[in-house]
Amino acid sequence: MSTVEEPVETRRDFLYFATAGAGAVAVGGAVWPLVNQMNPSADVLALSTVRVDVSGVQPGTQLTLKWQGKPVFIRARTEEEIAQARATDLTDLPDQLAQNANLAGDADAADENRALSEDGVWLVQMGICTHLGCVPLGEAGDFGGWFCPCHGSHYDVAGRIRKGPAPRNLDIPVASFVDETTIQLGSNEG
Repeated sequence: MSTVEEPVETRRDFLYFATAGAGAVAVGGAVWPLVNQMNPSADVLALSTVRVDVSGVQPGTQLTLKWQGKPVFIRARTEEEIAQARATDLTDLPDQLAQNANLAGDADAADENRALSEDGVWLVQMGICTHLGCVPLGEAGDFGGWFCPCHGSHYDVAGRIRKGPAPRNLDIPVASFVDETTIQLGSNEG
């Protein structure tokens, strides 16, 4: 008859487990500050959403503001600007995607996909040239929209690149109307 010896836990085994547990806690305590410092700071979180009163913006003018450290153009377009933007043949555009953060997936660069309001009056876009990050000048250039004098990028009245080295249309941030005269930049989600 053979007898199977059952393992006997020894004091040494306990010390191994206790040391491993203490080591895991120490590593977690050392790593947590490194991971936590990657979270957004309180001032960035405070600027994650901004509400803008646009009641004073007249058709044909724009409001430029700073949001998350970047310029944003909010333009009230005239009927002529809307008609010009909607009459543009999309096959003439170097970048035929909308770059619209309000839309899921890639939509075409039609003016209807870029304007904030259904009537096309309100256009909200990032005020950063997609070539090298300069700030374009409004109501300038060959297409009456924005012109980046640094390297010669021309955007039309819908913020779409038409001529020059910029590879993309001006980006459209997440934006929505809170009421008839207030636009919120950013999302309350997440």
